[in-house]
Amino acid sequence: MFHLSDASVLNDDLRQLYRALHRRPEVGLHLPQTQQTVLAALDGLGLEITTGTALSSVVAVLRGGRPGPAVLLRADMDALPVAEATGLPYASLRPGVMHACGHDLHTAALVGAARLLAGRGAELAGDVVFMFQPGEEGCDGARLMIEEGVLVAAGERVVAAYGLHVTASTLPTGIVATRPGTILAGSDGFDVTVTGRGGHGSSPHTAADPVTAACEMVTALQTMVTRTVDALDPAVLTIGSLHAGEARNVIPETAVLQATVRTFSEATRATVRRGVLRTVRGIADAHGVTATVDYQDGYPVTVNDPAETAFATTAAAELLGPDRSITAPRPISGSEDFSFVLQQVPGAFLGVGACPAGQDPATAPMNHSPHAVYDDGVLPAAAALLATLAARRLQRTAQSAAAGPTDAAVAVGTADAGEA
Repeated sequence: MFHLSDASVLNDDLRQLYRALHRRPEVGLHLPQTQQTVLAALDGLGLEITTGTALSSVVAVLRGGRPGPAVLLRADMDALPVAEATGLPYASLRPGVMHACGHDLHTAALVGAARLLAGRGAELAGDVVFMFQPGEEGCDGARLMIEEGVLVAAGERVVAAYGLHVTASTLPTGIVATRPGTILAGSDGFDVTVTGRGGHGSSPHTAADPVTAACEMVTALQTMVTRTVDALDPAVLTIGSLHAGEARNVIPETAVLQATVRTFSEATRATVRRGVLRTVRGIADAHGVTATVDYQDGYPVTVNDPAETAFATTAAAELLGPDRSITAPRPISGSEDFSFVLQQVPGAFLGVGACPAGQDPATAPMNHSPHAVYDDGVLPAAAALLATLAARRLQRTAQSAAAGPTDAAVAVGTADAGEA
Protein backbone atom coordinates (compact mmCIF):
# COMPACT_ATOMS: atom_id res chain seq x y z
CA MET A 1 0.00 0.00 0.00
CA PHE A 2 2.85 2.39 0.78
CA HIS A 3 6.18 3.12 -0.85
CA LEU A 4 9.17 5.05 0.41
CA SER A 5 8.31 7.80 -2.05
CA ASP A 6 5.02 8.33 -0.20
CA ALA A 7 6.91 9.11 2.99
CA SER A 8 9.71 11.05 1.34
CA VAL A 9 7.42 14.00 0.73
CA LEU A 10 7.03 14.24 4.53
CA ASN A 11 10.77 14.36 5.12
CA ASP A 12 11.12 18.09 5.77
CA ASP A 13 8.10 18.25 8.08
CA LEU A 14 9.18 15.20 10.06
CA ARG A 15 12.74 16.46 10.39
CA GLN A 16 11.45 19.81 11.63
CA LEU A 17 9.21 18.05 14.17
CA TYR A 18 12.05 15.80 15.33
CA ARG A 19 14.43 18.70 15.86
CA ALA A 20 11.80 20.70 17.74
CA LEU A 21 11.29 17.74 20.07
CA HIS A 22 15.04 17.27 20.43
CA ARG A 23 15.54 20.88 21.50
CA ARG A 24 12.97 20.65 24.28
CA PRO A 25 13.22 17.22 25.90
CA GLU A 26 11.14 16.25 28.91
CA VAL A 27 11.69 13.42 31.39
CA GLY A 28 9.29 10.97 33.01
CA LEU A 29 5.52 10.62 32.90
CA HIS A 30 4.57 14.26 32.58
CA LEU A 31 5.64 15.79 29.28
CA PRO A 32 3.28 18.75 28.78
CA GLN A 33 5.18 20.51 26.01
CA THR A 34 5.86 17.28 24.15
CA GLN A 35 2.19 16.36 24.40
CA GLN A 36 1.12 19.72 22.97
CA THR A 37 3.64 19.39 20.14
CA VAL A 38 2.23 15.97 19.22
CA LEU A 39 -1.36 17.17 19.41
CA ALA A 40 -0.53 20.06 17.08
CA ALA A 41 1.21 17.69 14.65
CA LEU A 42 -1.89 15.44 14.53
CA ASP A 43 -4.34 18.27 14.11
CA GLY A 44 -6.50 18.06 11.01
CA LEU A 45 -6.06 14.33 10.41
CA GLY A 46 -9.56 13.41 11.56
CA LEU A 47 -8.38 11.23 14.43
CA GLU A 48 -10.25 10.47 17.63
CA ILE A 49 -7.86 11.78 20.27
CA THR A 50 -7.74 11.28 24.03
CA THR A 51 -5.09 12.24 26.55
CA GLY A 52 -4.00 10.45 29.68
CA THR A 53 -4.86 11.04 33.31
CA ALA A 54 -1.92 9.49 35.17
CA LEU A 55 0.51 10.59 32.47
CA SER A 56 0.62 13.02 29.56
CA SER A 57 -0.03 10.40 26.92
CA VAL A 58 -1.76 10.84 23.58
CA VAL A 59 -3.97 8.11 22.09
CA ALA A 60 -5.26 8.70 18.58
CA VAL A 61 -7.64 6.37 16.73
CA LEU A 62 -7.96 6.36 12.95
CA ARG A 63 -11.21 4.80 11.75
CA GLY A 64 -10.80 2.84 8.54
CA GLY A 65 -13.27 3.11 5.73
CA ARG A 66 -14.16 -0.57 5.91
CA PRO A 67 -15.05 -2.72 8.93
CA GLY A 68 -12.34 -4.73 10.57
CA PRO A 69 -10.23 -5.10 13.71
CA ALA A 70 -7.76 -2.62 15.18
CA VAL A 71 -3.98 -2.68 15.29
CA LEU A 72 -1.70 -0.58 17.48
CA LEU A 73 1.42 1.42 16.64
CA ARG A 74 3.51 2.80 19.49
CA ALA A 75 6.13 5.50 20.03
CA ASP A 76 7.69 6.53 23.33
CA MET A 77 8.25 10.26 23.90
CA ASP A 78 10.35 10.78 27.04
CA ALA A 79 13.98 11.86 27.31
CA LEU A 80 16.76 11.13 29.81
CA PRO A 81 18.47 13.09 32.60
CA VAL A 82 21.65 13.35 30.52
CA ALA A 83 23.59 16.52 29.70
CA GLU A 84 23.91 16.67 25.93
CA ALA A 85 27.45 16.94 24.56
CA THR A 86 26.83 16.52 20.83
CA GLY A 87 27.31 20.13 19.76
CA LEU A 88 24.42 19.81 17.29
CA PRO A 89 22.79 23.02 16.11
CA TYR A 90 19.48 21.67 17.43
CA ALA A 91 20.92 20.33 20.71
CA SER A 92 18.86 20.34 23.89
CA LEU A 93 18.03 23.75 25.31
CA ARG A 94 17.34 22.21 28.72
CA PRO A 95 20.42 21.70 30.91
CA GLY A 96 20.86 18.14 32.09
CA VAL A 97 18.11 16.70 29.86
CA MET A 98 18.61 15.05 26.48
CA HIS A 99 16.84 12.84 23.98
CA ALA A 100 19.76 10.44 24.24
CA CYS A 101 17.73 7.35 23.34
CA GLY A 102 16.06 8.49 20.13
CA HIS A 103 12.50 8.68 21.40
CA ASP A 104 12.08 12.00 19.56
CA LEU A 105 12.70 10.10 16.33
CA HIS A 106 10.10 7.50 17.33
CA THR A 107 7.55 10.23 17.99
CA ALA A 108 8.17 11.99 14.70
CA ALA A 109 8.03 8.68 12.81
CA LEU A 110 4.67 7.77 14.35
CA VAL A 111 3.27 11.19 13.43
CA GLY A 112 4.46 10.47 9.90
CA ALA A 113 2.73 7.07 9.94
CA ALA A 114 -0.48 8.72 11.14
CA ARG A 115 -0.35 11.18 8.23
CA LEU A 116 0.28 8.42 5.70
CA LEU A 117 -2.51 6.22 7.02
CA ALA A 118 -4.99 9.08 7.40
CA GLY A 119 -4.43 9.92 3.75
CA ARG A 120 -5.65 6.45 2.80
CA GLY A 121 -8.07 5.82 5.63
CA ALA A 122 -10.90 4.94 3.28
CA GLU A 123 -8.92 1.92 2.08
CA LEU A 124 -8.25 0.48 5.56
CA ALA A 125 -10.21 -2.59 6.65
CA GLY A 126 -10.24 -1.66 10.31
CA ASP A 127 -8.81 0.89 12.70
CA VAL A 128 -5.38 2.00 13.83
CA VAL A 129 -4.51 3.05 17.39
CA PHE A 130 -1.54 5.41 17.70
CA MET A 131 0.05 5.13 21.16
CA PHE A 132 2.23 8.12 22.08
CA GLN A 133 3.74 7.09 25.40
CA PRO A 134 5.60 8.99 28.13
CA GLY A 135 7.67 7.34 30.82
CA GLU A 136 9.41 4.48 29.03
CA GLU A 137 12.68 5.17 30.82
CA GLY A 138 11.91 3.34 34.04
CA CYS A 139 8.49 4.85 34.79
CA ASP A 140 6.16 2.08 33.56
CA GLY A 141 4.46 4.36 31.06
CA ALA A 142 3.22 1.50 28.88
CA ARG A 143 1.68 -0.30 31.84
CA LEU A 144 -0.11 2.88 32.91
CA MET A 145 -1.45 3.43 29.40
CA ILE A 146 -2.73 -0.15 29.33
CA GLU A 147 -4.51 0.50 32.63
CA GLU A 148 -6.06 3.62 31.08
CA GLY A 149 -7.39 1.57 28.15
CA VAL A 150 -5.03 2.05 25.21
CA LEU A 151 -5.49 -1.56 24.04
CA VAL A 152 -9.26 -1.06 23.73
CA ALA A 153 -9.19 2.57 22.57
CA ALA A 154 -10.84 1.63 19.26
CA GLY A 155 -13.71 -0.14 21.04
CA GLU A 156 -12.47 -3.71 20.80
CA ARG A 157 -9.10 -5.01 21.85
CA VAL A 158 -6.36 -4.55 19.24
CA VAL A 159 -5.35 -7.75 17.47
CA ALA A 160 -1.69 -6.85 16.94
CA ALA A 161 0.85 -4.26 18.10
CA TYR A 162 4.09 -2.97 16.58
CA GLY A 163 6.84 -0.70 17.79
CA LEU A 164 10.34 0.23 16.72
CA HIS A 165 13.48 1.55 18.34
CA VAL A 166 16.30 3.42 16.64
CA THR A 167 19.90 2.81 17.52
CA ALA A 168 22.75 5.30 17.21
CA SER A 169 25.26 2.47 16.85
CA THR A 170 25.37 -1.24 16.00
CA LEU A 171 23.26 -0.99 12.82
CA PRO A 172 23.83 1.13 9.70
CA THR A 173 21.11 3.66 8.95
CA GLY A 174 17.93 2.16 7.55
CA ILE A 175 18.66 -1.46 8.44
CA VAL A 176 15.75 -3.13 10.24
CA ALA A 177 16.57 -5.98 12.62
CA THR A 178 14.28 -8.14 14.68
CA ARG A 179 13.86 -11.75 15.71
CA PRO A 180 11.11 -14.11 16.87
CA GLY A 181 10.82 -14.83 20.57
CA THR A 182 12.90 -12.93 23.09
CA ILE A 183 14.38 -9.75 21.63
CA LEU A 184 15.10 -7.74 24.79
CA ALA A 185 15.86 -8.71 28.36
CA GLY A 186 13.66 -8.27 31.37
CA SER A 187 15.01 -5.77 33.87
CA ASP A 188 14.62 -5.98 37.64
CA GLY A 189 16.50 -4.47 40.54
CA PHE A 190 17.04 -4.96 44.22
CA ASP A 191 18.37 -3.09 47.23
CA VAL A 192 19.88 -4.90 50.20
CA THR A 193 20.27 -3.28 53.60
CA VAL A 194 22.57 -5.21 55.91
CA THR A 195 22.23 -4.27 59.56
CA GLY A 196 24.80 -5.28 62.16
CA ARG A 197 26.23 -3.80 65.32
CA GLY A 198 28.72 -0.98 65.04
CA GLY A 199 32.00 -0.84 66.89
CA HIS A 200 35.65 0.15 66.85
CA GLY A 201 37.74 -1.03 63.92
CA SER A 202 40.42 -2.29 66.33
CA SER A 203 37.99 -4.72 68.02
CA PRO A 204 35.78 -6.32 65.36
CA HIS A 205 34.99 -9.24 67.65
CA THR A 206 32.83 -6.92 69.76
CA ALA A 207 30.73 -5.83 66.76
CA ALA A 208 28.67 -7.50 64.05
CA ASP A 209 30.24 -6.21 60.86
CA PRO A 210 27.77 -5.52 58.01
CA VAL A 211 30.58 -4.58 55.62
CA THR A 212 32.17 -8.02 55.45
CA ALA A 213 28.74 -9.61 55.06
CA ALA A 214 27.84 -7.22 52.24
CA CYS A 215 31.14 -7.90 50.47
CA GLU A 216 30.56 -11.62 50.65
CA MET A 217 27.08 -11.11 49.22
CA VAL A 218 28.52 -9.28 46.21
CA THR A 219 30.76 -12.20 45.24
CA ALA A 220 28.34 -14.93 46.27
CA LEU A 221 25.58 -13.48 44.12
CA GLN A 222 27.81 -13.80 41.05
CA THR A 223 28.50 -17.43 41.91
CA MET A 224 24.80 -18.02 42.52
CA VAL A 225 24.04 -16.94 38.95
CA THR A 226 26.67 -19.25 37.43
CA ARG A 227 25.53 -22.24 39.49
CA THR A 228 21.72 -21.92 39.35
CA VAL A 229 21.03 -20.41 35.92
CA ASP A 230 21.14 -22.39 32.66
CA ALA A 231 24.09 -21.10 30.62
CA LEU A 232 21.88 -21.24 27.50
CA ASP A 233 19.23 -19.05 29.17
CA PRO A 234 21.54 -16.53 30.82
CA ALA A 235 21.21 -13.79 33.41
CA VAL A 236 23.28 -10.72 34.17
CA LEU A 237 23.49 -9.52 37.77
CA THR A 238 25.48 -6.37 38.45
CA ILE A 239 26.03 -4.64 41.78
CA GLY A 240 26.20 -0.99 40.82
CA SER A 241 26.34 0.60 44.27
CA LEU A 242 27.83 -0.39 47.64
CA HIS A 243 27.90 2.07 50.53
CA ALA A 244 28.93 1.63 54.14
CA GLY A 245 30.51 3.73 56.85
CA GLU A 246 32.21 7.11 56.97
CA ALA A 247 35.48 6.49 58.83
CA ARG A 248 38.26 3.97 58.29
CA ASN A 249 38.42 2.90 61.93
CA VAL A 250 34.70 2.57 62.64
CA ILE A 251 32.58 -0.49 61.95
CA PRO A 252 29.25 0.96 60.80
CA GLU A 253 25.77 -0.17 61.72
CA THR A 254 24.64 -0.72 58.14
CA ALA A 255 25.80 -1.42 54.62
CA VAL A 256 23.64 -0.96 51.52
CA LEU A 257 24.08 -2.48 48.08
CA GLN A 258 22.03 -1.94 44.93
CA ALA A 259 21.87 -4.18 41.88
CA THR A 260 20.31 -4.62 38.47
CA VAL A 261 19.26 -7.99 37.02
CA ARG A 262 18.75 -8.78 33.33
CA THR A 263 17.13 -12.04 32.22
CA PHE A 264 15.88 -13.43 28.92
CA SER A 265 13.00 -15.64 30.06
CA GLU A 266 10.38 -15.43 32.75
CA ALA A 267 11.57 -18.78 34.14
CA THR A 268 15.12 -17.51 34.69
CA ARG A 269 13.74 -14.24 36.01
CA ALA A 270 11.97 -16.19 38.78
CA THR A 271 15.03 -18.38 39.41
CA VAL A 272 17.29 -15.38 39.94
CA ARG A 273 14.84 -13.71 42.30
CA ARG A 274 14.65 -16.83 44.48
CA GLY A 275 18.42 -17.18 44.40
CA VAL A 276 19.03 -13.58 45.48
CA LEU A 277 16.71 -13.89 48.48
CA ARG A 278 18.19 -17.22 49.53
CA THR A 279 21.82 -16.11 49.14
CA VAL A 280 21.45 -12.80 50.95
CA ARG A 281 19.57 -14.24 53.88
CA GLY A 282 21.91 -17.20 54.24
CA ILE A 283 25.02 -15.00 54.34
CA ALA A 284 23.38 -12.64 56.79
CA ASP A 285 22.60 -15.55 59.13
CA ALA A 286 26.15 -16.85 58.84
CA HIS A 287 27.56 -13.46 59.86
CA GLY A 288 25.13 -12.83 62.68
CA VAL A 289 23.60 -9.77 60.99
CA THR A 290 20.19 -9.11 59.45
CA ALA A 291 19.41 -8.25 55.85
CA THR A 292 16.32 -6.85 54.21
CA VAL A 293 15.86 -7.19 50.46
CA ASP A 294 13.69 -4.80 48.47
CA TYR A 295 13.30 -6.66 45.19
CA GLN A 296 11.69 -4.50 42.52
CA ASP A 297 10.06 -6.08 39.51
CA GLY A 298 10.91 -3.91 36.52
CA TYR A 299 10.14 -4.52 32.87
CA PRO A 300 9.27 -8.02 31.67
CA VAL A 301 11.16 -9.84 28.95
CA THR A 302 10.21 -8.44 25.52
CA VAL A 303 8.95 -11.38 23.48
CA ASN A 304 8.03 -11.10 19.79
CA ASP A 305 5.27 -13.28 18.44
CA PRO A 306 6.85 -15.57 15.80
CA ALA A 307 4.08 -15.15 13.21
CA GLU A 308 3.95 -11.37 13.62
CA THR A 309 7.74 -11.19 13.43
CA ALA A 310 7.79 -13.15 10.17
CA PHE A 311 5.12 -10.83 8.79
CA ALA A 312 6.99 -7.69 9.90
CA THR A 313 10.33 -8.93 8.55
CA THR A 314 8.83 -9.61 5.14
CA ALA A 315 6.95 -6.31 5.08
CA ALA A 316 10.18 -4.44 5.88
CA ALA A 317 12.08 -6.31 3.16
CA GLU A 318 9.45 -5.53 0.54
CA LEU A 319 9.30 -1.87 1.55
CA LEU A 320 13.00 -1.16 2.03
CA GLY A 321 14.71 -3.90 0.04
CA PRO A 322 15.67 -7.48 0.90
CA ASP A 323 19.11 -6.46 2.13
CA ARG A 324 17.63 -3.94 4.57
CA SER A 325 15.63 -6.38 6.71
CA ILE A 326 17.64 -8.86 8.76
CA THR A 327 17.15 -11.32 11.58
CA ALA A 328 18.97 -10.31 14.74
CA PRO A 329 21.30 -13.15 15.77
CA ARG A 330 20.58 -12.84 19.48
CA PRO A 331 18.59 -10.83 22.02
CA ILE A 332 20.16 -7.78 23.61
CA SER A 333 20.28 -7.06 27.32
CA GLY A 334 18.53 -3.71 27.20
CA SER A 335 14.93 -3.66 28.35
CA GLU A 336 11.76 -2.01 27.11
CA ASP A 337 8.30 -1.48 28.56
CA PHE A 338 6.63 -2.30 25.24
CA SER A 339 7.03 -5.74 26.79
CA PHE A 340 3.84 -5.04 28.78
CA VAL A 341 1.93 -4.63 25.51
CA LEU A 342 3.42 -7.78 23.98
CA GLN A 343 2.44 -9.76 27.07
CA GLN A 344 -1.20 -9.12 26.15
CA VAL A 345 -1.23 -8.67 22.36
CA PRO A 346 0.71 -10.54 19.67
CA GLY A 347 3.11 -8.25 17.89
CA ALA A 348 6.68 -7.39 17.07
CA PHE A 349 9.32 -4.92 18.19
CA LEU A 350 11.92 -3.92 15.61
CA GLY A 351 15.30 -2.23 15.75
CA VAL A 352 16.11 0.43 13.14
CA GLY A 353 19.63 1.65 12.45
CA ALA A 354 20.16 5.41 12.67
CA CYS A 355 23.93 5.66 12.85
CA PRO A 356 25.07 8.89 11.15
CA ALA A 357 26.89 8.69 7.85
CA GLY A 358 30.64 8.62 8.25
CA GLN A 359 30.54 6.88 11.63
CA ASP A 360 31.31 3.22 12.19
CA PRO A 361 28.29 1.54 13.82
CA ALA A 362 30.69 -0.63 15.81
CA THR A 363 32.31 2.35 17.54
CA ALA A 364 29.73 5.15 17.36
CA PRO A 365 28.41 6.47 20.71
CA MET A 366 25.58 4.24 21.93
CA ASN A 367 22.06 5.11 22.97
CA HIS A 368 22.02 6.91 26.35
CA SER A 369 25.44 8.44 25.72
CA PRO A 370 25.68 12.25 25.99
CA HIS A 371 27.47 12.04 22.62
CA ALA A 372 24.81 9.92 20.88
CA VAL A 373 23.80 11.33 17.49
CA TYR A 374 21.05 9.95 15.26
CA ASP A 375 20.61 10.24 11.50
CA ASP A 376 17.21 11.88 11.05
CA GLY A 377 17.30 10.84 7.41
CA VAL A 378 15.81 7.56 8.64
CA LEU A 379 12.47 9.23 9.42
CA PRO A 380 10.68 8.57 6.09
CA ALA A 381 11.64 4.89 6.20
CA ALA A 382 10.54 4.54 9.83
CA ALA A 383 7.22 6.28 9.15
CA ALA A 384 6.55 4.20 6.05
CA LEU A 385 7.44 1.00 7.90
CA LEU A 386 5.00 1.67 10.72
CA ALA A 387 2.24 2.62 8.28
CA THR A 388 2.93 -0.46 6.17
CA LEU A 389 2.75 -2.79 9.16
CA ALA A 390 -0.65 -1.42 10.19
CA ALA A 391 -2.15 -1.37 6.68
CA ARG A 392 -0.91 -4.82 5.70
CA ARG A 393 -1.97 -6.37 8.99
CA LEU A 394 -5.51 -5.09 8.51
CA GLN A 395 -5.46 -6.25 4.90
CA ARG A 396 -4.30 -9.69 5.99
CA THR A 397 -7.23 -10.05 8.37
CA ALA A 398 -9.68 -8.89 5.73
CA GLN A 399 -8.34 -11.42 3.22
CA SER A 400 -8.60 -14.22 5.76
CA ALA A 401 -12.17 -13.25 6.64
CA ALA A 402 -13.15 -13.18 2.95
CA ALA A 403 -11.75 -16.65 2.34
CA GLY A 404 -13.81 -19.77 2.87
CA PRO A 405 -13.33 -21.91 6.01
CA THR A 406 -10.66 -24.06 4.36
CA ASP A 407 -9.09 -21.27 2.37
CA ALA A 408 -9.04 -19.04 5.45
CA ALA A 409 -6.64 -21.36 7.24
CA VAL A 410 -4.39 -21.42 4.20
CA ALA A 411 -4.57 -17.64 3.87
CA VAL A 412 -3.67 -17.09 7.50
CA GLY A 413 -0.75 -19.51 7.30
CA THR A 414 0.55 -17.85 4.15
CA ALA A 415 0.22 -14.41 5.68
CA ASP A 416 2.00 -15.53 8.82
CA ALA A 417 4.91 -16.48 6.61
CA GLY A 418 5.06 -12.83 5.64
CA GLU A 419 3.16 -12.69 2.32
CA ALA A 420 0.43 -10.19 3.08
